[in-house]
Order: sequence, then structure tokens, then C-alpha cells
Amino acid sequence: MSMIHDITVAVPRNKLPKRKGRGESSGHGKTSGRGNKGSKARVGTYIKRGYEGGQTPIFRRLPKRGFSNDNFERRFHAVNLADLSSFDDGATIDAAVLIEAGLVPDDRWPVKILGDGEVSKKLTVIAGAYSRSAHQKITQAGGSAQNLKGEAFEFPKPKKRFIPRPTEKKAPAAAAEATTDAPAAQ
Repeated sequence: MSMIHDITVAVPRNKLPKRKGRGESSGHGKTSGRGNKGSKARVGTYIKRGYEGGQTPIFRRLPKRGFSNDNFERRFHAVNLADLSSFDDGATIDAAVLIEAGLVPDDRWPVKILGDGEVSKKLTVIAGAYSRSAHQKITQAGGSAQNLKGEAFEFPKPKKRFIPRPTEKKAPAAAAEATTDAPAAQ
């Protein structure tokens, strides 16, 4: 007796299609498995996503809450220095070359070069961003790290910290004179 685990991929499937609307005795006749009446039983109807039959849908029952910076995150395709070792000495590496080599899936996001690995070849790398260690290793090997415009890559300047100004207090004598000069109302 064969068991279900004995059936392999090599065995062809021979499940016949469900023949709807071919008589009541088939079990799928009359309403053809659609139930009685309603919009789902009709032909050509489109039921919009999240529709709950007139009940207030879940996305309207739950309140909007909080805020996410996910939409504003800077995203990069990451490439390590170890991956660049396959390129020839003196090669110019940009996003198109990395896509062709299969290191980056597409050019939707800029490329960021990370410092995992060593570089012994003189490479000209054109990328959107570099980690500090990757930038240091590329330049020490005699190569150049360039931004997307082809200029030498520079790290952004550190942001200045906010230093609050000292608050100036009004002199209490001036406030006292203003009250004494006013005539007393009697």
C-alpha cells in the first residue's frame, strides 16, 4: 500500500477541473458554489479590498496613531570592499558595473561602499556614499573614492550643537517706577 509520503514530484497530477453548473447531482450545480444571491453571486462584480459588507471596515475602526520616519529613510545598496577584489587593477567601478557583476540588483537606490575586506588594487570607485573605513582603505591603496558627480568624495560636516542664549531679565527697578508714576485712582 502506498502512503502519501511516497508520492514524489515525478508522479503527474491527474486532478480534473471542477465542473460547475452541470446539474444538482454533481454537488456544484445551480448556484455553482457561489451561494444564494448577494453581490458575490453576481457576474462582473468587483468587491473592493477591505470591504466588509457594509460594516465599518477595520482600517476605519482603528485610529491613526503615531508617526514613522520610514518614508524618509535614506536607503542604499551595500557593497563590501571584499566584493570589489574581483575587479582588475585600475578599473572604474560605478553602479552600472556593479549591476553587471551581480553585486547590486538595480539602480533604484544609490550604492554605499562598506569597509569589510581589504583592497590591494588601485580602483576608482564612484558611489553615493562610503563608510569611513572603506574610504580610508580605498585611498590608502592608491585608488580614488568619488561621489556620483565624479568629484572627490567628502564626508558631511558635523552638525553644530544648539547652544541656548542667556536670557535677559528685565530690571525690576524699571517695572517699579512704572507702577509708582501712575496716579492712584480714588
